Amino acid sequence: AYDSYGLSEMNGPGVAFECKEKCGMHLWEDNFIMEVIDQETLEVRRDSEEGELVLTTINREAMPILRYRTGDLTHIYPDPCRCGRVHRRISRIKGRVDDMFILRGVNIFPSEVERILMDLPEVGRNYQIVLERHGGLEEMRVILEIKKRFFRGSLKDLKRLQNKIKARLKGELMVTPQVELVEPTTLPRTTGKAKRLIDKRKI
Repeated sequence: AYDSYGLSEMNGPGVAFECKEKCGMHLWEDNFIMEVIDQETLEVRRDSEEGELVLTTINREAMPILRYRTGDLTHIYPDPCRCGRVHRRISRIKGRVDDMFILRGVNIFPSEVERILMDLPEVGRNYQIVLERHGGLEEMRVILEIKKRFFRGSLKDLKRLQNKIKARLKGELMVTPQVELVEPTTLPRTTGKAKRLIDKRKI
């Protein structure tokens, strides 16, 4: 499987594609001009610096799009790809500008949490991130469903799994979360897009 990137404003999926080297997605620079900007100052970031992807169409004549802010966070790889293509590459989309939350001074994207969890074979598809405040201290609690065959182990096995997930999240997010393991189908199902983030800090 190969990653690809696109958006309906740019006529669908044909914006960037991963090559066989799988080290970033090549942007079709014969169709688009790419910039990565600081989402606060709007200044153009240097290659390898993360920011918001901005695209300008080159070949659209009836309705050209100039410096369209995608809302997606990425960075440009500065070095050429081993495959030999000269089109520059962007990293996998880290998240949306408007999805980010700040916990104890650390910027965190729900998509980062999902990527970490979905890489673990024991974790099911349903989870929630709950942000709370206890005695002036902000806490992040991750409630996640464990696949049925892994939930049947001993309490010792579940505790070991809980610590494994907590360590993985802490290592990548730089924040220590509370991890709560629940049985499959415990978390509520919703129609449409699942509500993954619940922020109780202002309640």
